Amino acid sequence: MIYVFSVLFLLLGMLVNTLGTISLFRFPDVYTRMHGSTKCTTFGTISLSLGVIVYAIIRRFQTGEVRFSVLALHTVIVVAALLISNATGAHVLARAAHRSKAFPKNAVVDSLAERDERLLKEGFRR
Repeated sequence: MIYVFSVLFLLLGMLVNTLGTISLFRFPDVYTRMHGSTKCTTFGTISLSLGVIVYAIIRRFQTGEVRFSVLALHTVIVVAALLISNATGAHVLARAAHRSKAFPKNAVVDSLAERDERLLKEGFRR
């Protein structure tokens, strides 16, 4: 019965990752594509990892083998690395897209461009 939770987390993770992949094709510009894929990939991978952690904890208590504890610990480390690197990577990509003049569709205000212009007037380089 407890394996059901593990399977549900795995299925939810696969579904959300699939939605992230679809967002790459459906959204109109680089920013919304990046938003959809980053959020879905983060949530989907965390869900997949929770499924692995639940499975590892169950197997650890059933068999008493230490390798399942190691699996759970490694999965937690992977999730921590994912949370740091995914947000940082998305920020770097968004900044590079903005600097290459890839503007979002239907944008009303570009406060980042206003900030860059102000910094250039003050003598700072991009």
